[in-house]
Amino acid sequence: MAKRTLQQKLAILADAAKYDASCASSGGTRRDSRDGKGLGSSGGSGICHAYAPDGRCISLLKILMTNFCIYDCVYCVNRASSRVERARFTVEEVVHLTIEFYRRNYIEGLFLSSGIIRSPDDTMADMVRIARTLREQENFRGYIHLKTIPDAAPELIEEAGKWADRLSINVELPTETALKALAPEKSLQSIRRAMADVRARREVARETSHTGKRPGRFAPAGQSTQMIVGADPAPDGLILANAAQLYASYRLGRVYYSAFSPIPDASAALPLIRPPLLREHRLYQADWLMRFYGFDAAEIAPPSGMLDLEVDPKLAWALAHRESFPVDVNRADRELLLRVPGFGTRTVQRVIAARQHRTVRYDDLIRFGCALKLAQPFISLPGWSPRALPDDANLRARFAPQAEQLRLL
Repeated sequence: MAKRTLQQKLAILADAAKYDASCASSGGTRRDSRDGKGLGSSGGSGICHAYAPDGRCISLLKILMTNFCIYDCVYCVNRASSRVERARFTVEEVVHLTIEFYRRNYIEGLFLSSGIIRSPDDTMADMVRIARTLREQENFRGYIHLKTIPDAAPELIEEAGKWADRLSINVELPTETALKALAPEKSLQSIRRAMADVRARREVARETSHTGKRPGRFAPAGQSTQMIVGADPAPDGLILANAAQLYASYRLGRVYYSAFSPIPDASAALPLIRPPLLREHRLYQADWLMRFYGFDAAEIAPPSGMLDLEVDPKLAWALAHRESFPVDVNRADRELLLRVPGFGTRTVQRVIAARQHRTVRYDDLIRFGCALKLAQPFISLPGWSPRALPDDANLRARFAPQAEQLRLL
């Protein structure tokens, strides 16, 4: 294989990293200054945006250490049998890229994942060396997120948490049956054991001894995981139930859902079940309801059910539970207000604060940031009554996308 330049490696391994969903692109306009007429860049190889634990949006260099892999997971574009262009960074090259991008103010941190080369321990050891070198030799204080390997030795995971801000261990697929069928080299038991170990180490790191001292830091920004959806027939309800269990068991900061898109030479084995990106979007919306709005997974979709692709999960729930509406905005408790379509957490907070001093009126909701078009059929307050809207048989049609006439040509 011809020797590649650093720029060529970056192009290959930044593109290969796009399948890791633990960072979110901002979707901004691509601009750069390589023509010599400007300063800075909003795009380029490997730059993505993510959110720090304190809510700041930060730019990260998002790359794979290598896309060579000894595993042959059917759903993965970088699997051993895939005919993709391969490349591999050395430890020194990743450190160099991170520091140079940081000095140019392109990034504020590093997101590093990797295919498995030689063995899980060898791969994890190189990733740890990268993080350790950045911290100790380069005095790098930016954000580091490492995608860790569950089969790696516990001492390597422990050291990774010493240098990284966040660790993530992928559960890969929603069910053990799917994992055995599509990624037979991986084990659900080892994945969950590693996630439990990370949780335990984080809890120990937060404890204070009787002398007032704390142990060394360990992944202070927490851990997350990624679940591929659409590669197996698991319904949305089961996916959400499994996500809820992961949150409860391992105190995850986030479950990321990655829409499966068929790979040409694997498409026969993995049929596309639903529009992948729309389904992914609905799962994120449902996950948000579980995390911040007090919904249980089974309320959003039964274990064997699928999410409605035409309307968002909160609106779908409200339409299915019309007996709970209209809600009296001046009397309802916080839990019920959070279930009103068009009411976000900040809107509810402002409503509750305002009604301690006066009656909230319809005009106030505009100032509170309420999406009134969604909320109108489900609320009542001075200045507005939905009348018969909650019982309207055509209420769903007001919100669902309009059907389009298909064209023959």
